[in-house]
Amino acid sequence: MKEQTRAKPLSDRIMKVIVIVLCIILIPMLVINLTLIVKSFVNPDEVPSCLGYKPFIVLSGSMEPEFYSGDLILVHEVAKDFKEGDIIAFRQGNSVITHRIQKVDNRDGEKRYITKGDNNNTEDKFTVSDDKIEGIYILKVSGLGNFAFFMQTPIGMMVFIALPLILFILYDIFRRRLYDRREKSKMLEMEEELARMRQQIASTENDGALENMDIKKDNSDGPM
Repeated sequence: MKEQTRAKPLSDRIMKVIVIVLCIILIPMLVINLTLIVKSFVNPDEVPSCLGYKPFIVLSGSMEPEFYSGDLILVHEVAKDFKEGDIIAFRQGNSVITHRIQKVDNRDGEKRYITKGDNNNTEDKFTVSDDKIEGIYILKVSGLGNFAFFMQTPIGMMVFIALPLILFILYDIFRRRLYDRREKSKMLEMEEELARMRQQIASTENDGALENMDIKKDNSDGPM
């Protein structure tokens, strides 16, 4: 008796796809976030980076419409001469500012950059040296900064770590129930098939017995 190979239920396949997609999204974000947090503790005086990239949350509207408050921007550490028009992230006191270079000043053999926010009316009152620059702006993700800020809070970290675990647990429970249901269905089918086979065997035996009885009867009715 050959066992037929059955395709997995659609709900099982959909659940697997959802779990895989969530893992692809959440696990890299979790690794990056943990890397940044660990580096910020190890080197509290430096802006943490991952593979040379540094994320920043925009807190003001000084660079609108390039990016807005609540956006997440990414800057890349580069060792090069910056030019007019480049958007750079640089340290100013205890904060990091991301503004556009308006002019490059090479006086006294030291390069200084004059910056300005696109949405500001005047240039910044200070100049920026190369050692203060954290990197050059490369892209933004609109609105993701608020979510990233929440992720850095203790509650956000707990939710962010617990969510994949909860999803894995729910998926495992769902998968086990489907497996048990399929196994029970297979057992019922096998029992029904065995019952049919027993009936066929019993019917065959009865037919054989009747046939033997007819033969004996014929022999008993013959000549002595």
